[in-house]
Amino acid sequence: MDPTAPTTADHGLKEPQKLSFETARTRRLILASYWTIIILALPFWWNLTSIERIALPSNRVRTQLDRKPVFPVNVQLDASSFQETGPTLARALNEILVRTSQASLTWRNLDIRVGVSGLAVTVDVEVQSDDPNTYSVVLGDHTAVRHPRQLVVSRGDASAHRLGSILCSLLAPEITSMQAQRIVHYTMRYRLAFTLLNENAASDRLVDSWDIQSAIAGKFFRFIWSTDHMLPIISRLNMLHNFTIESQVQYHAPLAFEPSQLTVANNTLHGLTPEDLTVFINSAEWTLSSSVSNDPVLHFVLFIPSPAHQPLHILDAHGSPTRQNAFLLPQWGGIFILNRHAEAATVTHLTTTDLVPVFSAFGHQLSVLLGVSPLPDGVRSEEYSLLSDWQLDTLLRYRTSENTLGSQETLYSIVKLVDQIGNMPVDQEVRGDVHDALTALGEAYRSAVGSPAVALRWSGEALSLASHAFFNPGMLALLYFPAEHKYAVYTPLFASISVPLIVALGREVYAWRREQRVARNG
Repeated sequence: MDPTAPTTADHGLKEPQKLSFETARTRRLILASYWTIIILALPFWWNLTSIERIALPSNRVRTQLDRKPVFPVNVQLDASSFQETGPTLARALNEILVRTSQASLTWRNLDIRVGVSGLAVTVDVEVQSDDPNTYSVVLGDHTAVRHPRQLVVSRGDASAHRLGSILCSLLAPEITSMQAQRIVHYTMRYRLAFTLLNENAASDRLVDSWDIQSAIAGKFFRFIWSTDHMLPIISRLNMLHNFTIESQVQYHAPLAFEPSQLTVANNTLHGLTPEDLTVFINSAEWTLSSSVSNDPVLHFVLFIPSPAHQPLHILDAHGSPTRQNAFLLPQWGGIFILNRHAEAATVTHLTTTDLVPVFSAFGHQLSVLLGVSPLPDGVRSEEYSLLSDWQLDTLLRYRTSENTLGSQETLYSIVKLVDQIGNMPVDQEVRGDVHDALTALGEAYRSAVGSPAVALRWSGEALSLASHAFFNPGMLALLYFPAEHKYAVYTPLFASISVPLIVALGREVYAWRREQRVARNG
């Protein structure tokens, strides 16, 4: 080393090892303070970032998947009508009904018993005449349904095969996939929106008003409630739904396509093909719902074609005009096309009489949308309402089964999602909704034995609670936030801090151990 080279002391600078803040003790105290803060902060960080996951009753949910509400159905043949043939006919009908219900996925939960009234040996339990699950069959001059829950059959329809077919259609009607797709999903409240659409406001056949209130009160109130009218049909349907009515008139509702033009018997007319019916509603330019509500809407549209498109007919699959002037859009509503004759072109108002066929079609469309099964061919209704006891009971059982199945599937989906996604939160509200939904399902199963109407209310509540739990905002918040996202957030934040601290800790531990060895070796 060159003795003439300047030293740090010659320049008045201290050696780093002799600086107070560079001593080993100071460095270790500073490093220890960092680690102390980190260790003390860990519980707070864990508490603030942890996800609340309360245990769900998964076993109860899974056991519900195999349960179904069982509806007892007792069919009693009148002993005075079916005298000697009563027991034999009852056994044959019981076999037909049981075989039919067991072959159907929809009606497999029916417990059907057929007996003869007055013969105790054919009935397991004595039933009262006002039992909502008991139906009677008597002989008469014609075939019809009566109140309460009575079927009158003519002698020509009293054979085991024919009577069994009628009872199957009343108690366990076949519901095809096409029919099921038309039926709206169950809810307690619906809005019925009636709209009068004029295709062209400049038309000389413009309709600017209609007797909607009188038409509803006179014809359509067989299906709804009013403060001034209480017809018998609402006493049946109000145990299923509550309806809110709204109506409007629109003066410009152009079609989004050009109807087909064809000539029939030297007359030019326009037609709607089956493909046109699926795109008939011009959602881009038609405002069919006028109020703000979360309730599902069933639309009923009266469409007035412009003179350029009149007469407007519905065509069949072969392109030929049909006599139908109304069609149904599954789970949406119905449309009625009103072609106005030249002599009525100057009339701008539709009276109640003019609206009779319109609302008759709307009534039929509403029954189809709500799932009301039609009466069998050759069977008419002698009840004071359009909806017979048989049809109402079938609808109650169908909706109850639908709601319980939907509740079971929704609850199982919740449990499955929670098991699959480890960071999905489950708070007390979700757990409470699941518990309440399971309780409501249990009540629905118990009530089905005595009253389908009570079972429907419990099943509707179960479905509502299960849906509320499934769409809980707390669960949806982290549904699409996997663990990889968490690592991507924490890694840039903690990597730059943790690496220097870990390296410094290792270096100080190594230096301390070296000092200890030097001190022992003296």
